[in-house]
Amino acid sequence: MKVVCLDLEGVLVPEIWINVAAKTGLEELRLTTRDEPDYDVLMKKRIAILNEHSLTLSDITEVINSLDLLDGAYDFLQSLRRRTQVIILSDTFTEFASPLMEKLEYPTIFCNSLVVDEHDRIQDYTLRAYDGKRKAVEALKGIGFQVFAAGDSYNDLTMIRTADEGALFRAPEQIIADEKDLPCATTYQEFRSIIDAFLEK
Repeated sequence: MKVVCLDLEGVLVPEIWINVAAKTGLEELRLTTRDEPDYDVLMKKRIAILNEHSLTLSDITEVINSLDLLDGAYDFLQSLRRRTQVIILSDTFTEFASPLMEKLEYPTIFCNSLVVDEHDRIQDYTLRAYDGKRKAVEALKGIGFQVFAAGDSYNDLTMIRTADEGALFRAPEQIIADEKDLPCATTYQEFRSIIDAFLEK
């Protein structure tokens, strides 16, 4: 049996933190895993910035509620789900993902969680597992699945490399240059063609 594992932000929905930066005017929040490979370093920077400016989880949720899916993402995902099992593997947080999952008609998602204090301020985060995307792919392979994995950022590379097959989707030029052997799609039509080739084997 085959299963497809997809990243969330940049693949199906806009980058949440970039939109929070745009809404708040805090340009330093624009950094994502496309820019900083070390997720712990990135998240500690983000949390410090939020608390320095007294931004709460509700402030971020308000931004997320205003986001639309990437153009074409809904149709792409639903057509893929009609053909095979799809799991979203994301380093985002349950608290952030919920409104977006509703718009995507609730695909399965494995992600992390936030530690929020009594004043609704984000104090820390809890990883489901270190390098959780890779471990999820390993676990799926361990119970007999053939896995296709795709994403757009540095933190997707270990799951893509661990999967039976994988691809980049709308990745930054530097990642494409560094990972020349990986297929890379820039449209959902191209992306679906790569995935279909895997499913048809």
